[in-house]
Amino acid sequence: MATDQKVGRQTFDEVMVPCYAPMQIIPVKGKGARVWDQDDREYIDFAGGIAVSCLGHCHPAMVSALKEQGEKIWHLSNVMTNEPALRLAKKLTEVSFAEKVFFANSGAEANEAALKLARRYAADKFGPEKDEIIAFKQGFHGRTFFTVTVGGQAAYSDGFGPKPQAVTHLPYNDLEALAAHISDRTCAVMMEPLQGEGGIVSPTKEFIQGVRELCDKHNALLVFDEVQTGNGRTGEFYAYQGLGVTPDILSTAKSLGGGFPIGAMLTTTELAQHLKVGTHGSTYGGNPLACAVAEAVVDEVSKPEVLAGVKEREQWFRDGIEKINAQYPIFAEVRGKGLLLGAALNEAWQGRARDVLLAAGEEGLMVLVAGTNVVRFTPSLVIEKSDVEEGMARLERAIAKLYNQ
Repeated sequence: MATDQKVGRQTFDEVMVPCYAPMQIIPVKGKGARVWDQDDREYIDFAGGIAVSCLGHCHPAMVSALKEQGEKIWHLSNVMTNEPALRLAKKLTEVSFAEKVFFANSGAEANEAALKLARRYAADKFGPEKDEIIAFKQGFHGRTFFTVTVGGQAAYSDGFGPKPQAVTHLPYNDLEALAAHISDRTCAVMMEPLQGEGGIVSPTKEFIQGVRELCDKHNALLVFDEVQTGNGRTGEFYAYQGLGVTPDILSTAKSLGGGFPIGAMLTTTELAQHLKVGTHGSTYGGNPLACAVAEAVVDEVSKPEVLAGVKEREQWFRDGIEKINAQYPIFAEVRGKGLLLGAALNEAWQGRARDVLLAAGEEGLMVLVAGTNVVRFTPSLVIEKSDVEEGMARLERAIAKLYNQ
């Protein structure tokens, strides 16, 4: 079989486009919150594939859904619909404000659909001059040319030629700046209800409610990018449910498939009718395999005990980090909500988040960064307490080594 071919980290440099700089280790199997590399070395996973592996690795409900669907039907195209897609769409409308669902393969694609819908709705209802999209600095919405332009990090969107127009970036959590800028020309405001890549920044209550009110005042749609915050990550099924503000359009991906690629755009019946037949599409969107796995994920994550468990686990993480920090003070604060947490480095440790990530890797722990000054934790939503404790012990050893250098 072809899998007998020996591959290692050097193979990446030989055959892969160099837009990533992966670590030297290559994980080959996972179970729960642990993974093993090619040398059978074990790691505890506090990264969850960047907030994707919400039920850990190889969760029985997901494995069984994949196997079962894998024996039935894999692909149909959108000339026909399929049962897993219909069941999943129905469930997503039951756990959210949404009445209509569009399936894609990733968060970027879900956001692309959201932005196209916002523009199309405004053009249909108010005319072509209502086209401005407001987003926020340090925001992240994907890597397609439209979504990366709307994302508020120029480093990701510069250098590819002329960008899509009528996109404005304002500071997050600055309601005055938004009030001063928004107008009847604004068709949508797109935001993360908790900034992920931008450093794990929570919105203030005043800001998030003010954004909703300003959108209503100017007939602009409020688009929530819940790619990272959704599917139980904050302890509510969607983060908006803990903020008392409902968006008009919501994008979801990452944890939705628990590791199987899938994304979705959720919206209302009134808005959805503006994407008529032929206006948007996706070859693989609504793929039966992906939808069957995502359905199993939604069934598990929407259980009240799982959502309550996220809040409990948040406290385990906060306590663990606080204990380490009392001994080796490198963090200024822990930000975020649920199991989307960021430990922000203090003044003396600025720019060293990746050092912590690499040191943790050496101790057998996988963590993430969010920028250069924040160590990010997005583990499985059902991680066992013993795994959290062992992971924290490894993190403490890693930080102790850095601290004592």
